[in-house]
Amino acid sequence: MNTLLSVSIALLAGLIMTRVFKPFKLPSVTAYLIAGVLIGPYFLGALNINGLGFPSAEAVGSLTLIADVALGFIAFSIGNEFRLDDLKHTGKQAVIIGIFQALAAALLVDLALYAVHLIMPGRLSVPQLITLGAIATATAPAATLMVVRQYKAKGPLTSLLLPIVALDDAVGLVMFAVSFGIAKTLLSGTVDFVSIIINPLVEIICSLALGALMGWVLTQLEKLFNSNTNRLNLTIAIVLLTTSLAALDFHVGPVHIGFSSLLTCMMLGTVFCNICPLSGDLMAAADKWTSPLFALFFVVSGAELELSVFSDAAIIMIGTVYILFRCGGKYLGSYFSAKATKCAPQICKYLGITLFPQAGVALGMCATAMQLGEEGRLIRNITLFAVLIYELVGPLLTRQALLAAGDIQPMSEEVKKRRQTKLAEAEKKRRTEKHTAG
Repeated sequence: MNTLLSVSIALLAGLIMTRVFKPFKLPSVTAYLIAGVLIGPYFLGALNINGLGFPSAEAVGSLTLIADVALGFIAFSIGNEFRLDDLKHTGKQAVIIGIFQALAAALLVDLALYAVHLIMPGRLSVPQLITLGAIATATAPAATLMVVRQYKAKGPLTSLLLPIVALDDAVGLVMFAVSFGIAKTLLSGTVDFVSIIINPLVEIICSLALGALMGWVLTQLEKLFNSNTNRLNLTIAIVLLTTSLAALDFHVGPVHIGFSSLLTCMMLGTVFCNICPLSGDLMAAADKWTSPLFALFFVVSGAELELSVFSDAAIIMIGTVYILFRCGGKYLGSYFSAKATKCAPQICKYLGITLFPQAGVALGMCATAMQLGEEGRLIRNITLFAVLIYELVGPLLTRQALLAAGDIQPMSEEVKKRRQTKLAEAEKKRRTEKHTAG
C-alpha cells in the first residue's frame, strides 16, 4: 500500500508541477525533477507524514525498480535512432563527434582538476581526478530524449544528437573502466591489466551480443501475432526481460562478466528497428505506453538528489570547476569535430549545449567509484552536486539549443487559433448540456 501511495503521489506531484511551471516555458523534465526534490527527504518528506513524500533515502530506494525499467525503455527508444538508412548520411559524423567530444570533456576536466590538486593537494588526489575526468564523458540520454519528445523536435541537429548520446555513453563506459582501473592501481601499487583492459571490452561485447540476440528474438516472436495489442505486449515483455538479463553479473576466472543495461537495450532497439518491418508502429505505440513511466522516473530521480552536498564548501568549489570545464569540453569538442566533419553551422554552434545534461550513467559510475573507500566518497559527492545542477538546468539549455537550431518549431498562430476554437466549442457544449439538464 505504501509503495502504491508513493507512486501515485510522485506521479501527481510531477504532473501538477508541469502546470505550475508552464508559464515559465520550462521543459517537463525540469518540472518533474523539481517535484521530486519537493517531495523528497529534504522538504515534504522531512515532515514524515505518510503519503506526503519520501521521508528517507531508503523510501526513495524502494522505487529503484522504476528507474531500472525506465532506463531500459529509454535505451530501447534511442536504439531506434540507429536505422541504417539514416546512418548512411550521419553515421560517420556521429561516430567522430561522439568520440571526440567525450575525450575533450575528460581531458579538460582532468587538466582543471589537476590544477586544483596542485593548489589543494590534501583535498583532491590524482586517482580521484582521473576518475572524475572519466565520469565527465557521460551524458543523460533520458533527459535528452524527453525534451526531444515533448517538443517534437525534428531536424538535422536532432537526427545527429540521439546517436551521439548513445555512442557517448559507450565511450564513457570504456573510459571509466580504464581510468578506474588506473586509479585503483595508483592506490594499491599493483597493476591489473584485466581490470583496465579486458573487463571493459568484455562488458561492451557481451552487452552488444545480448542486445542483438534479444532483438532477433523479438522480431521472430513478433511474427506469431497479428494483433497490434499483442505485439505491443510482446515488445514490453522482451524489453523487461532484456533489462533483467542485463543485471547478470559473474566471473569466469579472473575476468568479470557484466552487462551495461543501456548498451544492451540500445542494441535491442537497433536490431529490432532494422530487421522488423513493423518496428516503426510498435515503437510509436511503446512510446505512448512509457510516458507515465518516464514521468515517474524523473520525479524519483529528483527525490534521490542529495541536497546535503551544499554543506561542504570544498565540494561546491571542486564541483563548480568540474561543471564548467566539462561543459567547455563538451561544447568545444562538439564544435570542432562537427566543423571537421562538415556539419551545418547550426549543428556546430548548438550541438555541444544539448550534451550538457548528466545523470543516470554518471551516478552508476560514481557508485562503482565507492569501491575506492574514502577516496570514492568525495567522487560521489562531487558527482551528485554536478548532477543536481545539470539535471535542473540541462533540459532547459537543450530546449533552447534545439529551438535556436530550428529543430523545435514554435506553435503557429493558425494552430493556436484552432486549439482555442476547439476549447471554446467544448466549453459551449458543456454549458448547453448543463443548461438542458437543469
